[in-house]
Amino acid sequence: MTKTLGESLLEKKYINGTQLEEALERQRLQGGRLGCNLVALGHISQEQLLSFIQRIPPIPKDIPETGLELDLIVELTLKNILHLGNFRLPQAANLLKLPNGIVEKALDELRQKRFVEVSKADQLAKLTYHYRVTDDGKRRGAELLEVCRYVGPAPVLLDEYRQMVASQTVKTILVNPPCVEQAFAGLIVNCSLLKRLGPAVSSGKAIFLYGPPGNGKTTIAETIGKIMPDDIFVPYAILVGAEIVTVFDPVNHVTVAPVESEEPYDQRWAKIRRPVIMTGGELTLRMLDLEFNPVAKFYDAPLQMKANNGLFIVDDFGRQQMAPDKLLNRWIVPLERRTDFLSMQSGMKFEIPFDQLVIFSTNLEPRTLVDEAFLRRIRYKIKIDHPSREEYTEIFKKVCASHQVEFKPAVFDFLLQRYQQQGVRLNACHPRDLLDQIIDVSHYQCEPPEMTIDSVTAAWENYFVEM
Repeated sequence: MTKTLGESLLEKKYINGTQLEEALERQRLQGGRLGCNLVALGHISQEQLLSFIQRIPPIPKDIPETGLELDLIVELTLKNILHLGNFRLPQAANLLKLPNGIVEKALDELRQKRFVEVSKADQLAKLTYHYRVTDDGKRRGAELLEVCRYVGPAPVLLDEYRQMVASQTVKTILVNPPCVEQAFAGLIVNCSLLKRLGPAVSSGKAIFLYGPPGNGKTTIAETIGKIMPDDIFVPYAILVGAEIVTVFDPVNHVTVAPVESEEPYDQRWAKIRRPVIMTGGELTLRMLDLEFNPVAKFYDAPLQMKANNGLFIVDDFGRQQMAPDKLLNRWIVPLERRTDFLSMQSGMKFEIPFDQLVIFSTNLEPRTLVDEAFLRRIRYKIKIDHPSREEYTEIFKKVCASHQVEFKPAVFDFLLQRYQQQGVRLNACHPRDLLDQIIDVSHYQCEPPEMTIDSVTAAWENYFVEM
């Protein structure tokens, strides 16, 4: 079971039991986060809290500190070096993301079993040894690959993963009005909406964005990802029992370039930006479960696990290949308790943290999708409505400027009259789409794009369906 912040601080003796009780009572009466209440009571400094929360995975000094058995490291080493030809110790250590001293012990074991031999030595130091896999080693490596084809960094233990997710929780994200305004500076969003979005993001609770299509729900959801501060650590893989589950995903995880001044850390963890994972109509219940590869014989983590400590956007909610209530029933416990349970083929179940800001985005009426019981569990329901005339004008000007098309007030007034005559509501996506139509025609005619009554009329007739 994942420890709470209070339990972890208590275990590490940052605070005592009495101080924790005082902070919990203050939190009950005044709200806010436990950490902020501890700081307000003077039981812990802001610097101590941040240093505890922003945990860096320490480099293991020896095999016991990796949490792994020597046999597992030896077998994984052999699979990694199997096709290297001649190699040196640092190359093998880089593949396993383990310190040289630990991989050296694995290579010594492989040498004793005659699976690896030294082909050349520049000096007596083992760092200069040139190794190669023997024929016996190749046979043994092939046997190991038949059992599990995972090749890559050594895994971390499930419990270490739980602790790291807890220390990087989205509940500790500090969001204030200036950073929200900065993130949304490139969009035309009214102040009242920003005042609602800020506290919603800061809470770390689920958000339901709804409203008519084409008014920026998806864009707003993606922009929320820019608000989320700090980098986090995610393991390349974790070990659950005797099974390997890959977690790092180069498609959804953006690595952060190392900084010279930063403290060294366990390289089995990748340092990434807080993940922003978006899924739409393609989402199925199967994507929320462990995926076992019958050929490779190891597991891949589900989407919500890859989104831990970040943002998970369910776009076009209600248009998935499954009924909305099935998804909501799958997540009703994780959303409340912030934990999830995954099952392996053997039937073994294990608990993982469910620590992410979940955003449901839909253009369907919420009450037709979910019942009141579930809506109560989503604390923030925010409607993204049609823009006002003033907002629509600002959006249109902004789009014109981005495409280097002169904004002409008289032509724009003609366009607004067309809206009124046809009874069409203003949508935030229309300026972009209409300008794209004008640019397409201008490119076809080999002329610079221009905002004229003729070009706007043609764009309108191509874009809207008229009865």
